[in-house]
Amino acid sequence: MDVWSIIGWGGSALVVVSLLQTRILRLRVLNLIGCLVLVAFNLVIGVWPMVGMNAVLAVINVVQLYRLLRHRHDPDEYTVLEVNAGDAYLRHVIDAHGRDIRKFNPDFTAPAAPYAFLVQHGDRTVGVVLAHDAGAGRAQIDLDYVLPEYRDFTPGEFVYRRSDVFTDHGFQQVMAPRRMRESASYLSKLGFRRDGSDLVLDLR
Repeated sequence: MDVWSIIGWGGSALVVVSLLQTRILRLRVLNLIGCLVLVAFNLVIGVWPMVGMNAVLAVINVVQLYRLLRHRHDPDEYTVLEVNAGDAYLRHVIDAHGRDIRKFNPDFTAPAAPYAFLVQHGDRTVGVVLAHDAGAGRAQIDLDYVLPEYRDFTPGEFVYRRSDVFTDHGFQQVMAPRRMRESASYLSKLGFRRDGSDLVLDLR
C-alpha cells in the first residue's frame, strides 16, 4: 500500500470516527480534518466528484464551527431556570442521564438540594446545577452536570457568572463541587480561586 492510499484510508477513518462523537464541537473538528485529507487525496488521484463533495462538506463544517464558537459564550443563547428540587421535570432529566451523572459523580443520590437550576439552550435542557446553603453567604454546589454534546461549551458559566440566581438568594460566594476541585483549568476559567481547601467564586 503506497503513502497516498494510507492517507486516503486515514481520512476516511477520521470521517467515520467523527460521526461516533457525542460532543458536537469534536465531531465538527474531526469531520473537517477528515474532509480536508480526502480533498487532498482525491485531488492526487483525480477523482473530481469526491473532491467536490468533500470540499463542500469541509465548507459546511467551517460554517458550523464558526456558528458554534461565535455563540459559545453568548448569554442570549442560554437561559437559566430555577426550579424546585422536587420538580417532576428535573427528576426526569436526572433519571434520563443517571448513568452518565453517576459516572462522574459516583456518590450522587436523588436531589435533595434546596436550590436547583436548569440550563436551557432554546427549548432543550443542556445542564443541571444543584446547590445548598453552606452558611456564611456561601452556596455549595452538589451537582454540575452538562449533557455530553455541550461539554465543550461550558454552559455552567451562565449559572455562575452571568446569572443572578445565587445573588438573588443572598449568596456572596459559590463553592465548587468536591469532585471538581482537581479541575483547576475549567474552574479557573469561570473565576474560581483557592480558599484553603475549597475552590470558591466571588459573586458580583
